[in-house]
Amino acid sequence: MRNAIGRTAVFLTAALGLAALAPASAQATSPDVLIGEIYGGGGNSGASHANDYVELYNRGAAAVALSGWSVQYASASGTTWAATPLSGSIPAGGRYLVKLASGGATGAALPTPDATGSTNMSATAGKVALVTTTSALTCGSNCDTAAGVRDFAGYGSANDFEGAAAAGGSNTTSIARGATDTDNNAADFTAGTPSPQNTAGGGGGGCAYPGTRIRAVQGKAHKSPLAGAAVSDVRGVVTARNTTGFWFQDPCPDADPATSEAVFVYTSSAPTVAAGDEVAVNATVTEYRPGGASTANLSTTELTAPSVTKLGTKPVPAATVIGSGGRVPPTAVIDNDANGDVETAGTFDAATDGIDFYESLEGMRVQVNNPVAAGPTSGHAEIPVLADNGAGAGVRTTRGGIMVKAGDFNPERVILDDALLAGSTPAVNVGDHFSGPAVGVLDYDFGGFRLELTSALTRVAGTLAPETTTAAGAGEVSVATFNVENLDPADPQAKFDGLARQIVTNLAAPGILAVEEIQDNDGPANSSTVDAAQTFGKLIAAITAAGGPSYDYRQVNPVDDADGGEPGGNIRVGFLFRTDKVSFAPGSPGGPTTAVSASASGNSADPIALSANPGRIQPANTAFNASRKPLVGKFLVGGKPLYVIANHFNSKGGDDPLFGRRQPPVLSSETQRNQQAAIVADFVTKLRAIDSAARIVVAGDLNDFEFSAPVSKLTAVGLTDLPGTLPDAERYTYVYEGNSQVLDHILVSPALVSAGYAYDVVHVNAEFAAQLSDHDPQVVRLKI
Repeated sequence: MRNAIGRTAVFLTAALGLAALAPASAQATSPDVLIGEIYGGGGNSGASHANDYVELYNRGAAAVALSGWSVQYASASGTTWAATPLSGSIPAGGRYLVKLASGGATGAALPTPDATGSTNMSATAGKVALVTTTSALTCGSNCDTAAGVRDFAGYGSANDFEGAAAAGGSNTTSIARGATDTDNNAADFTAGTPSPQNTAGGGGGGCAYPGTRIRAVQGKAHKSPLAGAAVSDVRGVVTARNTTGFWFQDPCPDADPATSEAVFVYTSSAPTVAAGDEVAVNATVTEYRPGGASTANLSTTELTAPSVTKLGTKPVPAATVIGSGGRVPPTAVIDNDANGDVETAGTFDAATDGIDFYESLEGMRVQVNNPVAAGPTSGHAEIPVLADNGAGAGVRTTRGGIMVKAGDFNPERVILDDALLAGSTPAVNVGDHFSGPAVGVLDYDFGGFRLELTSALTRVAGTLAPETTTAAGAGEVSVATFNVENLDPADPQAKFDGLARQIVTNLAAPGILAVEEIQDNDGPANSSTVDAAQTFGKLIAAITAAGGPSYDYRQVNPVDDADGGEPGGNIRVGFLFRTDKVSFAPGSPGGPTTAVSASASGNSADPIALSANPGRIQPANTAFNASRKPLVGKFLVGGKPLYVIANHFNSKGGDDPLFGRRQPPVLSSETQRNQQAAIVADFVTKLRAIDSAARIVVAGDLNDFEFSAPVSKLTAVGLTDLPGTLPDAERYTYVYEGNSQVLDHILVSPALVSAGYAYDVVHVNAEFAAQLSDHDPQVVRLKI
């Protein structure tokens, strides 16, 4: 689908507006078999067909046995019902034809019926019920909510109906369901050309036609085998639309799950078709790459420059279930057979590779049953979910998310989006559920597949609550790290107050706090300002107001616009420290471009001397171009030195997306983080060469996983990465598109490990839709 800034996508269906106005039926919508079409003019003068008929439709994901069921008819004001028993079954997405009486010899013969009865129906007014027994209804004129009634349709002047009566048909028209079941006959049924179809797919408007099938357009690949070719008479039923085109789907799928049965038609302006319209399209097959040809995005197959002919109306094809009872996605592998561009290399394997699995459903109407939120609603109104309450998914977190592991980035996640129906994705937290399934069309944009919802979801709230850590005890000092996400004095006071509460209460007022993303005094204003005294001062004042202890701060101002981040903001790392617990060792702060050095002091009680305190580690090294410089601070705890190195490594911006065309994804940003980690590791090595028992903490947002190469460079010099010591289900500080992962770290030297520690990631932000930061803080209690 083509999404463009400034364009508002909408989902339209003939049923939507009317359903909101009509009174709701007390009868729940059928989960599977529906009345799909009613024709009562059979054999009459000018009739299109020789017999009356009722066509059923199974919108469910599994075949339904109909033995013991019946189709029943009563006149518009009648109370006597005539029942036609049914037998056999109706396949998922299939039709079932019930042949009824004839008023004469006029009209074409019906396809071979699946059931036959002798009821003579009116074309213009009447009532039809699908009943799960064969006994004639005895409910008189109030049967739409009667026990055993699976679906009900009143038309014309009928005195009983769901919501409101549908318009009547004629000798030349039937009334057919043009959208999903809204329990409003007037909205759901429209008059059109009769198109009877049986379980074998035979009949007018059936599965056989001479044009190009959608599955031939899609092919078993990421790119269409017909790309660039003109195709004609491509038929299907419209399932959804936006402001520049529509999706339509073949109602008669084949048995090959590798070929998608739907495609997007790019009309460039608002299309005139609606959900439930059966259309034939002549067009050119095109591969459209969202974001442009230079991006790592997959292309999407489209029909462009179309000529669209409306053939009639049909029930919207049944949604393919993603999960139990339908298509089960891979749970570990995104791609394992391509080494380069998946559009031109590797094997298309929809059963094993997640990227191929979703490609095989591109454009199709899909459904996720019992979705559970694996991440909070994002700022773009997207919700990552797992199907079936997470059954069969990978390693779940203790709080309801799903863990990133080496080689497993959880392809079973499904991203829900509201681009077609604004407001359809409520604000949710990790572990929240919904009152019904997620249904929509599967699209691709922004580096991943998205389920574009066509009906709104309602949140069922879980019990997720922010965590609180244990305060440091006697003989301990707590050291924490917290990315406060572009904090500047112009931010709302509520953000400062909230961060202060998290520091004082949830982090239990740590002795030392390494902070990342502190901005200068005028925030993103692109001035020459670099000082951040107001930002630090406002945060400390909020901590005091929240009942916290007295804090002071240390930092080094950067060179203007040299440290990356939000333009003009001059983000940097720094330290807050409790003046009642620790003191900052004597020394002068270094400059923005002056590298701190370590040397032997000659004092056995304090063996290491720093040239600056605090001081930046190799700030002029190209490894830190447009990136935050590490800051080392020397603290005194009970008179003993403790070295804390605050970090904010290069971000992952510019890396290929997980579901991009290059597999495995190219991690272009990792090169700089490897260089940065090597420099910090070298500084740690120098400290330990002077004092092998040095107490060293390396903390901050390293922007990489516990199993990554940059973090391995730090552990290779003797540091212990504390996130890696946690059980798998607790090992995360950040949630991105439903992937719970470690980006923030605290690493400690052997002397601190041997003395004893207690480590905690404090989950207060990353799992919640309402966030003060997108990162969770973490804290370690050290015995000094």
